[in-house]
Amino acid sequence: MLYLFWIAVAFLTYTVAGYPLALWLFSFVKVRTHRKEEIRPTVSLIIVAFNEAQAIESKIRNSLELFYPRDKFEIIVALDGSTDGTESIVNTYTDKGIKLVQLPERRGKHHAQMVARDSTQGEILVFTDASVHLEPEAIERIVANFADEAIGCVSSEDAIVGDRRRWIGEGTYIQMEMGLRRLESRVNSLVSMSGSFFAARRSLCAKWHSHQSSDFFIALHAAAQGLRAIVDTQCRGHYSILHSDSAELDRKVRTIVHGLDVFFSHLNLANPLRHGFFSFQLISHKFFRWLLPFAFMAILVSNFFLWNAGTSYKVCLILQACFYGSGLLALSIHQLARIKPFKLAGFFIVGASATIVAWLKFCSGEKYVTWQPSKRI
Repeated sequence: MLYLFWIAVAFLTYTVAGYPLALWLFSFVKVRTHRKEEIRPTVSLIIVAFNEAQAIESKIRNSLELFYPRDKFEIIVALDGSTDGTESIVNTYTDKGIKLVQLPERRGKHHAQMVARDSTQGEILVFTDASVHLEPEAIERIVANFADEAIGCVSSEDAIVGDRRRWIGEGTYIQMEMGLRRLESRVNSLVSMSGSFFAARRSLCAKWHSHQSSDFFIALHAAAQGLRAIVDTQCRGHYSILHSDSAELDRKVRTIVHGLDVFFSHLNLANPLRHGFFSFQLISHKFFRWLLPFAFMAILVSNFFLWNAGTSYKVCLILQACFYGSGLLALSIHQLARIKPFKLAGFFIVGASATIVAWLKFCSGEKYVTWQPSKRI
């Protein structure tokens, strides 16, 4: 149990702090820059929606306000078998250049993206969600990165809007994730992008996996072709938080199942003999993170057996009990969920639970082909 405890602690420390620290130190040795300048390739903006009648008009209006030459910019709305009247709303904007792609039955978000891709002409494909609003300069800014031929795809940064007290947990996680992506982009290449708003060269989208997360596999396609996936901190996708912890749990389970599917179907990229530093990134950022809940479980269980091994082990077990207890209270008592330590602990429990459930579903063959858009506040 002593070995199990310390191996799990070491694994946890590396995954949470060691990997970001390694990237930060490496950034002092080598920084990969790229050329960014004003260019005007043809661009296709792809919006996929399912039953988004409440959000789609606002999204279309936002898209029409984006700065980019209209003769080189097309907007495609792909409806994945919507049944709530979203189609009729989109049709009222066809005279303004909005192109509707209507799928008769639900086949999933990424399948709808593939069908929409086939109807586009753009050299650069931009993917965004119906619930995400973009700044007027967003397209110009994200496209400018493709002036460098070494750039294959570009991710935005997530920006949550609304009452900050309500998104302490999710906001803290997003801030940490954005910081990690900045480091990865600075020293080499992103492992995955923000699915709410990202852009890619058309060539990277030629091979498509209709049941997998495009924001993940396109970044891997870039690495396989010797291109870079980067983040542009000036490009932000604005969205509000999920309306409940159960919705957050469902979203995380679906996201992780998709991630596991992409990872294991691109396992060759985890070979450091062939892909060097990127393999180190892929394993550390994705695979090790998905193993974190099991490390926490190993620490907790082994700590029980080490109660009599010394005062430090007693203190460690008590701290764990307090942390997990705080999280459960935050999920049970709404008022406590507004207190930062409780909210963070609750968010951790939701994330860890989602990861374990995702592993079980992935191992059972679950693919989450169709999706229900997350309802946000």
